[in-house]
Amino acid sequence: MTTLERRSTANTLADEGHSSISRSPHAARSGSWRVVAILAIALLGCGLLSLMIGNVAINPVRTLQVLFDPDSSQAAAIIHQLRLPRTVLLLAVGLALGISGALMQGQSRNPLADPGLLGVSEGASLAVVLAIFWLHIDSPAAYAWFALLGAGVTAWLVFAISAIRGGPSPLTLVLAGAAVSALASAVITSVVTANVSTLDQYRFWVVGSASGRGIEVFWQVAPFLVLGLVLTVVCTPAINLLQLGDDAARALGVRPGLHKLLGVCAVMLLTGGAVAACGPIGFLGLVAPHVARFWCGPDYRWVVPYSGLIGAIVLSLADILGRVMAGGAEVQVGIVMALVGGPAFVLLVRRTRLVQL
Repeated sequence: MTTLERRSTANTLADEGHSSISRSPHAARSGSWRVVAILAIALLGCGLLSLMIGNVAINPVRTLQVLFDPDSSQAAAIIHQLRLPRTVLLLAVGLALGISGALMQGQSRNPLADPGLLGVSEGASLAVVLAIFWLHIDSPAAYAWFALLGAGVTAWLVFAISAIRGGPSPLTLVLAGAAVSALASAVITSVVTANVSTLDQYRFWVVGSASGRGIEVFWQVAPFLVLGLVLTVVCTPAINLLQLGDDAARALGVRPGLHKLLGVCAVMLLTGGAVAACGPIGFLGLVAPHVARFWCGPDYRWVVPYSGLIGAIVLSLADILGRVMAGGAEVQVGIVMALVGGPAFVLLVRRTRLVQL
């Protein structure tokens, strides 16, 4: 085939891709920097609410005063020692999980994919369980390192299994992830049911929470999250072409295997860091990309940043709700996400058909 013919073929495939996107139910919508700015302002507002609300309520003026000019008061101690680390951690985790979900759904072309699809969450949980059982680790800060190790090993294993024949594909990634997740879950169940002390420690981590995490936990996982964001920036522009299929993307100059590998590494780093910091928090990586596509359409150059901001906002609001919904007691954010997120997503799907990519 001559160069002219290859260019003609590539142009034809590009036209077909644009036509398929224009027929999408979200084609009339497109992303905008204005919405990004609105989401960023909403994110700052959620952060301020998180600093204000709790067992001891602090008014907005006093919150801002002690935030930027701390003193020896009780309000300053509460904000700087308890609420600020928690808020920063939740915003970072929500951003990471939202972006991970968008990458997973885009790369696998599966609208029901989430970061748990690669078995990353189960792998991180297994590493924490083994660390508690064998090494008697009992600190959330120490959990982070083992969770990151487990997430990395699991993601690599899933990718290696799915690439045995003909390279990784959406189907082989899903199947390999399901198999590895089932294996990790079986080992976790075997360990925690046979050892009561391990179960007592593990059950407080596995529900998903930022309570009791200091700022040192954030600094431990921050390098992994930053590297994951860098890889996201690199691989996101190619996701739109990957929606056309590997052959069409290759004809348009994209190397599908390389971009899928970068995407898997980004998901591994983002999800692994998030799970290491706060434990497994389900559902967020599934919902945030659907809401993002409802607002900005199918262009992943907008879906990915929208998903990250939406994920951070939703997780922060869920944590705030958990502080006030049970009176003096606190409901962990992972439980709130399951209780509130499930029915909300079912309602969105029924009313707006968000599951269509």
